[in-house]
Amino acid sequence: MANQKLATVTNELIESYGNTAKNVINAYRVGNERAVVFMDQTFVAALDKTGTRLSAQARSNAVAAEKKLTAYYAKTVEVTSANADTVVNKAVELAGKSVVQVAANAGRFEKSTGVTTLSTLATVAVPAAQAVNKVVAKIEAQSGLLASKIAGKPAKAKVAVKRVAAKKTVRARKAA
Repeated sequence: MANQKLATVTNELIESYGNTAKNVINAYRVGNERAVVFMDQTFVAALDKTGTRLSAQARSNAVAAEKKLTAYYAKTVEVTSANADTVVNKAVELAGKSVVQVAANAGRFEKSTGVTTLSTLATVAVPAAQAVNKVVAKIEAQSGLLASKIAGKPAKAKVAVKRVAAKKTVRARKAA
């Protein structure tokens, strides 16, 4: 890791932010799916409480309307979360390409001018970028844990340092 270039560390940082965003999107999607299930159950329970006060046709119409509304809502959540995933993937891809292009341009600039200030600054900035990368990796791991807790099962989004965070969580639970 000591010989890493600033562009490599920056791309790792961008990917980690992308994974964190995907974890948040997954938490949004799963949380809304759970909300739909809860609303369905609550609606059915409310209808059951009405007993015979509602006619069979009114009950049937209410159930049909509720199913259409929840299906529409669920589809909206599905589409928005899929689109958000696509946006995050594209943003990470473009940002990664941009970092590589900036690094290449800086190299060409130094080569043509003979001034090595940019590479010196990049070398000096690597340790700070690595430190930020560690913090961001912890944030990514915590967002993965949050998404998993909301889902009640492992999140679909890729989490880079999930094992380390999971061990800390198990230790914390045992201590409590």
